Amino acid sequence: MKGKIKKVKILSVIIFAVTIIFLFTFLIITQKNNKKTEAPKDNKLILGFSQIGSESAWRTRNTQSIFEAAEENDIQIIFDDAQQKQENQLKAIRSFIVYQVDVIAFVPIVEDGWDNVLTEAKEAGIPVILVDRQINADPSLYAGFLGEDGLEEGRRAARFLVNKCKNRKSTINIYEMSGTENSSVVRDRANGFREIINANPKFKIIHSEDGDFLRSRGKEIAENLISKSNRKDGLFFENQKIDVVYSHNDSMTLGMLDSIENFGVNTKNTIIISVDAEQKSIDALTAGKLNCVVECNPNLGPKLMELVKEIAEGNTIPRITYNTETVFTENDDFSTYEPRGY
Repeated sequence: MKGKIKKVKILSVIIFAVTIIFLFTFLIITQKNNKKTEAPKDNKLILGFSQIGSESAWRTRNTQSIFEAAEENDIQIIFDDAQQKQENQLKAIRSFIVYQVDVIAFVPIVEDGWDNVLTEAKEAGIPVILVDRQINADPSLYAGFLGEDGLEEGRRAARFLVNKCKNRKSTINIYEMSGTENSSVVRDRANGFREIINANPKFKIIHSEDGDFLRSRGKEIAENLISKSNRKDGLFFENQKIDVVYSHNDSMTLGMLDSIENFGVNTKNTIIISVDAEQKSIDALTAGKLNCVVECNPNLGPKLMELVKEIAEGNTIPRITYNTETVFTENDDFSTYEPRGY
């Protein structure tokens, strides 16, 4: 009898020990799983950014500025190069939504066609910032715009022209090389320019040609003008002497200068005004090949990161934020110029 009781006690002790070991093991496994679940997450902000392409030194610097500022602010970028196609940007923005980035920023190629994708971003709770160019869409679909004041850039170009030609009484024929059709910056640079020159009937825009912001197009446009006129004493459009070239960006301007040099055309009496202020256009200005360069500042990165952090914290950002810009002219002291860096 005593032997049976002793065996029962031993068995009870074994069962108790096994139970304790099981419970202890279970607790350890549970704690490990909890630790995995509760492990601190990487709180780095993620910005989905779609750029229109790399058509110029200005655009390349614009992209570099954004990457540099993101690194300085410890913000991760998911980047997409749209290669000048709106459909690529629409796909990119939708991929950002699927990835659930914190903020979306993009440079819209054209003004129209964004409502659906921006509605999708809004429904996903992802704020959107427009960069460099504006759009035609319900303002409630995006948080704000950061970029240049295209209207003022056009006005600055025109003010230089008006001042330079203030003593001239004859008609002044203006040839305009505009940028990508249906983009906000083209509309604004055109409207701002006209707003000023329209006050005096002596200024006449004889033609406006879409150069798509490309150096190759600027070169092609000038080649066509020179070939058709078959003259080297200036630029002509349909037998009308071109007194002024107003170019919406440096790439097109530099392309035009390439053709002028290649064909040996004398443009000494042609006023050439450009927009952007890349280093090569500033060099052309100091060499006497250009008369005025209106700055469009590509260094939007630092301000963009400020806005990204603000909006990610749930704060409202300004509807419009313009970058600081200036004007370079033939009347400047060139010795004060600093390298542009792009």
